Amino acid sequence: MLKTKIIYEPQGRAREYNDLAANLYNGCGHRCTYCYAPIFTHKSNEQFHDPKPRKDVIKLLEKDCQILRQTHAGQQVFLCFTCDPYQPIDKEFQLTREAIAIIHFYGLHVNILTKGGSRAERDFDLLTSEDSFGTTITLLKGFEEWEPEAAPPAERIESIKHAHKQGVHTWISLEPVIEPEQSLKVIGLTERFVDKFKVGKLNHHPLAQTIDWHKFAIDVINTLKRYNCDYYIKKDLMQWVK
Repeated sequence: MLKTKIIYEPQGRAREYNDLAANLYNGCGHRCTYCYAPIFTHKSNEQFHDPKPRKDVIKLLEKDCQILRQTHAGQQVFLCFTCDPYQPIDKEFQLTREAIAIIHFYGLHVNILTKGGSRAERDFDLLTSEDSFGTTITLLKGFEEWEPEAAPPAERIESIKHAHKQGVHTWISLEPVIEPEQSLKVIGLTERFVDKFKVGKLNHHPLAQTIDWHKFAIDVINTLKRYNCDYYIKKDLMQWVK
């Protein structure tokens, strides 16, 4: 077990994304209606959607990196699971930029997942080919109901294009799937500049009971293969292939 304060080893479904992770903020201002993090962090929606920097997060992150450079050099640290590294308040605090610089200084790399769109491009000058930059795309239309404060999907896609042109490894998280046909369309629109797709189903929401997950699982795998994409199907969706 890691003897660290900020960087940790994810468990359960989160471990399918990365072996190390760090959360820089308490809460998230994107206000996604499907978000599991308020329950996971034992906060009400009101508390969670009023985000704040974690106390001493940068100082503690640096101490963690000093420990991990001996045992985990070259590994990526995932930013972030229970918040978005480029949610609106990061424009003020810029913790993510500080975190990337520190992680790099100690010989580790970053794997970013964000719905922040162009907000993330502020830090593209720090990223290298050893890093990964990803964005979540759930919907192309009607996203405002589900992700009211996140950047528009078109903006997120543009940020992925820009990262790819820079030589950064790019990926898209198709999770949660809300409208299967839209998720399939995302693949066709982005496969030229996305290095990997990760796909997972909608959970803990009444809508999940109305979706034919077996059909979607088969359709998405066939679509990804048709475009010759690198991909990962999360276990909760893969079980529906059988």
